[in-house]
Amino acid sequence: MCRKTFVRITSVVLLAVPSVVFKIFNLHTDPIISAVIFGFGIVVAAVLLTWAAEAAQIDISASFAIAILALIAVLPEYAVDIYLAFKAGSHPEYVHYAAANMTGSNRLLIGVGWTAVVFAFVLSKRLKGKKVVEVKLEPKAKLELAFLGIASVYCVFIIFLHRISIIDSIVLIILFFIYMIVVSSGEQHEPHLRETTKGFLSLTKSQRFVAVNGLFVTAGVIVYLCAQPFAESMIEIGTKFNIDKFLLVQWVAPTATEAPELLVAVIFAWRAQGEQAIGTLLSSKINQWTLLIGSLPVAYILGGGGHSLMLDARQSEEFLLTLAQTLLGFAIILNLKFHIRDAVILFSLFFIQFLFPGMQMRIYISILYFIISGVVIIMRLKFSNRFSTKKISSRNCFDLNFQTILIKK
Repeated sequence: MCRKTFVRITSVVLLAVPSVVFKIFNLHTDPIISAVIFGFGIVVAAVLLTWAAEAAQIDISASFAIAILALIAVLPEYAVDIYLAFKAGSHPEYVHYAAANMTGSNRLLIGVGWTAVVFAFVLSKRLKGKKVVEVKLEPKAKLELAFLGIASVYCVFIIFLHRISIIDSIVLIILFFIYMIVVSSGEQHEPHLRETTKGFLSLTKSQRFVAVNGLFVTAGVIVYLCAQPFAESMIEIGTKFNIDKFLLVQWVAPTATEAPELLVAVIFAWRAQGEQAIGTLLSSKINQWTLLIGSLPVAYILGGGGHSLMLDARQSEEFLLTLAQTLLGFAIILNLKFHIRDAVILFSLFFIQFLFPGMQMRIYISILYFIISGVVIIMRLKFSNRFSTKKISSRNCFDLNFQTILIKK
């Protein structure tokens, strides 16, 4: 590894020292100051993860590297939600919070994360004088969309049965591992490396393996150490300003735990790597929609609960709203394009739920999501069929003209 790369990586790692020291020595201060200290540590981890993901693509497929990055970045969310599910095994009231945290993090990921990536990408291009209005995904994203679609269809059964059972755990966890196996065997292309990650090219394959995994582990450790105190600081700030506890668990805590992956994606987008940015959050959505949900009954059983987390009326409605939003996100990028207009629609629908927090309104918002999703899917399929027909017609016309030329000759 060249000296410049080593110095840059070391310098960034050292920036996380204050947050690590505060955590290890259990130092306490004002919650706002704590949020800043630990939040900065998460930013450092996000930068390290982007470098690790870029360097990893030298030896493995980009999809697999992004999937690993997404899994590490979302670990804080797993830690919080699994803890709540484990606690619910002996304290039934915590089932409410486990479901709230899971649905909140999933909706935050699409409503804020996906849209922020499009805004950041378009803005970065506009600042460079390029009139860009959308993020284009690579064809390999169809694989992620297929798994997201399968997981979404299965989640319909969870809503109808009003419970997440150990059977659901088995199905969803197996689906996640199938996804990881499939993306790991994806085709490898020459990676787009920046100045810092180009230094990894000078290493041998074994040295690069150690260095890249060292970066992933270092970032993971920083995320692990900073996520909990950052989340607690955010909750303390919320409590200080008399914010409802349910809202804290559903929105404030996920805002903290989702921060690493959102920052990673925005960094990719700002660097004009829109397909990697969306790819990161799409992979995060898949692992939260499969592995995270599947882990909850396991944690619940280990905590002393039964074989299923039963969902009450509100939790089922929250799950339905989350599924509806997921379907719209799926529909929007079905043609492998994410227009800024679609990002505005997605964010607006996400924001509306805060203006109308009533349970009945969540049903209406869910129906609105489903209607828009249906319209978008029909439009996407019609455009796709029309494009295919034109392509075939052009090919037939070319063949006819070519045959005419041959006959004349």
